[in-house]
Amino acid sequence: MERVSALVMALICGINVLYGCTPGKPVNSEPADSVAARPSESAVSAAPVSHTPVGNPVTLNTFSSFAGNDGNALKYQTYTAQWQEKTGNKLNDTSAVIEETVKARIRTDFSAGAEPDVLFYFTGVDANEFLDKVMTIEEIRKEFPDYAANMKESAVPVSAAGVWYAVPVNGFWENLFVNKKVLQMAGVAIPGIGYTWDRFLTDCQKIKDAGLTPIAASFVDVPHYWWEFTIFNNTSPRTHLNIPGDISDDAGKAWIAGMKDIKEIYDRGFFPENALSEKDDAMQELFYNDKAAFMLDGSWRVNALKVRSSDAYNEVDPDKIKNFSVASFPSKGFGRKSTDMIGGMSMGWYITKKCWNDPDKKAAAVDFITFVTSDAVVSDFTGTGASALKNGVILDPGELDALDNDVIKVNTNATTFTAPVQDLIAGDVRNAMFQNIPQTLIGKMTAEDLIGQFVASYNQ
Repeated sequence: MERVSALVMALICGINVLYGCTPGKPVNSEPADSVAARPSESAVSAAPVSHTPVGNPVTLNTFSSFAGNDGNALKYQTYTAQWQEKTGNKLNDTSAVIEETVKARIRTDFSAGAEPDVLFYFTGVDANEFLDKVMTIEEIRKEFPDYAANMKESAVPVSAAGVWYAVPVNGFWENLFVNKKVLQMAGVAIPGIGYTWDRFLTDCQKIKDAGLTPIAASFVDVPHYWWEFTIFNNTSPRTHLNIPGDISDDAGKAWIAGMKDIKEIYDRGFFPENALSEKDDAMQELFYNDKAAFMLDGSWRVNALKVRSSDAYNEVDPDKIKNFSVASFPSKGFGRKSTDMIGGMSMGWYITKKCWNDPDKKAAAVDFITFVTSDAVVSDFTGTGASALKNGVILDPGELDALDNDVIKVNTNATTFTAPVQDLIAGDVRNAMFQNIPQTLIGKMTAEDLIGQFVASYNQ
């Protein structure tokens, strides 16, 4: 029978801001945390600068994922510059888009005693190796009792043992992004509630017949979105976090069925011809430039779309942004509805023990994280995502654009948010499976072989 990871209850009870401890509970039980608009200029300017006394100016070594094409990268740079100017401290920042080589670098740094002072990183299995080298929130509060006081503790991500180490910024959701202009050119209607898998395949065929690309996706560096959702489509919100103990148990069958669904899409030519050779950046360009209709991605893509739809003054062009939308990923009609989504909170800011043992750095680290996790800054980063703020995000309805409204509509209609099962799998095991997905798509490996190899590796 399938195995349930030790992290499952921690994930369900700790990181999923939208439905607490009961899988399947409707998300709109706490709507203030589930949908958000960008804060007003006055709200952002009111962000706190210094909560705790900082001693002599210091340089903090920092790391985050706010880099590259992350939609919050420019905001992060702006806020960190503000903090440095106001406090006189400096940041030696090595932020990078997190992928497997970056994860390996973080592990190596901790092993070598070269870890950063503060880092924004995952809270699942990827953090297990260094938890003995970071501070718990409880320990920090013994000296700084108001630390992270603006966060709702029932919504923050915790470790497998139920311990709170990291202060979250924004949560996430994943769903199907839509280029409405491409759909219009192909004569395809915008997907709505109840979107089915059969209808999706029919729509993709019409888009292909119109000479356009149905789906922008790369299986070189980001195969996990399609892997996650096609598995989810063959199981349910209550069973999605079950990990196969064998290819013949229910979870194993669902994983195999999911891979076969991806292969069907590949065989029918619905992915780009270079989906197995080009990285995600190139695939995104197809979507941005009105050449591809669908893109499966996360809430962070909303801000990236806003950046691409902005003018020289960083003002979002309403005529450009309205071409992009978000729709529910199609359902096969099994245990998952189209309104059941992947999402939660899985990252946060840590303070390392190495930093804590330096009195000046300790105070500066607390001050820095307090600043970047303040209500105003979190609201700005969250956009239409999720947060763990006690008071919810700061809203300014006047700044909502068409994409914001579409996201709010989809999230409001969501029935559940379930954590990604991939976050329960150690990086080396997960990465080995993902690297073999292209071999499965071209027929050099069967779906049964792929999942069978995973089971053998996971059970070692």
